Amino acid sequence: MHRITRLLATAFLFVLFTGSFSCPAKADEKELDQSQPQYGVALHGAPKYPADFKHLDYVNPDAPKGGTLHVGAVGTFDSLNPFIVKGNPAPGVSVNYLRSGLVYESLMQNTWDEPFSLYGIIAKSIQIAPDRSWVTFELRDEATWNDGVPITADDVVWTFETLTTKGQPFFQAYWHDVESATAEGPKRVTFKFKVKGNAELPLIVAEMTILPKHYWTADGHNFEDSSSLVPPLTSGPYTFGKIDAPRSIEYVRNENWWGKNLPFFKGMNNFDRVVYDLYLDEKVMHEAFLSGNFDFKMENSEHQWQTTYDVPAVKDGRLIKELIDNSRPAGMQAFIFNIRRPVFQDIKVREALNYALDFEWSNKQFAYGAYTRTNSYFANSELASSGLPSEAELKILESYRGKIPDEVFTSEYKSPVTDGTGNARANLKKAADILEAAGYKLGPDKIRVKQTENGPLRLEFELLSDSPMFERWIQPFIKNLERIGVKAKLRTITDSAQMQNRMNDYDFDMTIATFGQSDSPGNEQREFWGSDKADVPGSRNYIGVKNPVIDEIVTQLIHAESREDLVTKTRALDRVLLWNYYVIPMWHYNKWRMAYWKKLKRPEHLSGLDPLVVQTWWIDPASVKPDSGSK
Repeated sequence: MHRITRLLATAFLFVLFTGSFSCPAKADEKELDQSQPQYGVALHGAPKYPADFKHLDYVNPDAPKGGTLHVGAVGTFDSLNPFIVKGNPAPGVSVNYLRSGLVYESLMQNTWDEPFSLYGIIAKSIQIAPDRSWVTFELRDEATWNDGVPITADDVVWTFETLTTKGQPFFQAYWHDVESATAEGPKRVTFKFKVKGNAELPLIVAEMTILPKHYWTADGHNFEDSSSLVPPLTSGPYTFGKIDAPRSIEYVRNENWWGKNLPFFKGMNNFDRVVYDLYLDEKVMHEAFLSGNFDFKMENSEHQWQTTYDVPAVKDGRLIKELIDNSRPAGMQAFIFNIRRPVFQDIKVREALNYALDFEWSNKQFAYGAYTRTNSYFANSELASSGLPSEAELKILESYRGKIPDEVFTSEYKSPVTDGTGNARANLKKAADILEAAGYKLGPDKIRVKQTENGPLRLEFELLSDSPMFERWIQPFIKNLERIGVKAKLRTITDSAQMQNRMNDYDFDMTIATFGQSDSPGNEQREFWGSDKADVPGSRNYIGVKNPVIDEIVTQLIHAESREDLVTKTRALDRVLLWNYYVIPMWHYNKWRMAYWKKLKRPEHLSGLDPLVVQTWWIDPASVKPDSGSK
């Protein structure tokens, strides 16, 4: 799996500092006056935690410090800069380019038990214009870089300008409506917006990871150099330790970190060292975990969960297995079509191929029936569309009648279903009928072909994967495709850098990807579906969507005026995406499968959507031998 998929499938710990994926929590009825400086902010309503809060609810405020956490991950790395397109960044250095983490801090940070609330980190306060036309941050006097130099408004301005001109395409899309950033003093910075009324925009600016201007503008430092493994200057609770690319990287807790006494971080950052050990193969990584080479694993394979943990360490209690409810929006994991390719530009082809995936049979064979078929880009959340459009949704959709599939108005989207016996004859006949009606005829070699003005168009393509774990699911799918006259060839690439380069260049026909969603979708939707991102190398519009209707609905969603309005517009977007058959939905699971060695301890109350192992767990002091770390 390439980088976006691996967040869910093989390197769970990488997502610990991303997204405001969270369970709705009741906010105070009275909103704060955001036109005055505030300690925190909520997208809708008021923040859950008061100004004088002592710690977050999902930490142990008395957690002991010490020991080493060993983390396993699949892949390699050759860069310490995750903010640019080139290079394969090291795990832990930053995730999804935003928010506080091991080595970097952001202006504000989200909690994991609210829909979307932020609390000041580098910024001690936030002030938002009544019409949402600007936002001002006042920075903390104590906030410093790890060389002792104060973090200033100039750093913030330089970061914004650099990320939007030299960084990942994501930044330009995410902050598309920011007109300017201005330092109004050493510790005061204001962002002005091109639009008014965008409730999310001040918050997503607040999520910005801040970079040190004085470091990156000094001689010998090139922000765009993807090959450098020289540790950059950072501001977070950990600094870089030993770097052994591409095999391992170590982070060392900074005892003198400026933010350690902030209430937000009480009970967090408990490990003296965090070490990521990288493996080229998931099976090898799994065996290493069972042998005690690293401490925690989020198991993503139901088959492995059921069949490989019958080991002495589990039986005698040294290795703990837990199944915990997961309330995170599941997003969409799917086989995705690259509709830049002629073979997938016909919506009828995309519709027909959906009938070739026999989920019910594969789920029983490979996952003990544990998975749920995904029927929404916002599955496992209130944002998912279901049934027919509501009256409020129709107010949005009616203006696009004739420009979007008629099924949006007449039918609930459901992925094709089989009886689970492995004989998907009815579904395959349906697929063949759709292709036949669309003009794709069986040739002498049993592959369907259609005569077009550009010549014959054969239904054959390459399915690109970077995880051998998926092969048992893919091969029956390929066999069914063959039965309807479609030739698919599987290619598995285990070199993560090569895979990422192919994804950046959209050099694939079909692949597996995950569009992870938050409970408060907004500006990031432009990066997923925006027409202006379809041809920008490195964007997350992997599919190549260029749909003016989707662009307009995304803009409406970004300007949602309330939680109810956000839900309505997200469901409308969901319907249009689904009925365009841009993907073949796969499945999701609403539990966390956690396995960890007994020396690792966790808070009594987890956030409900992420165990936050690196941030909030700790090592049992009794298990740490003198001068031996945690091993």
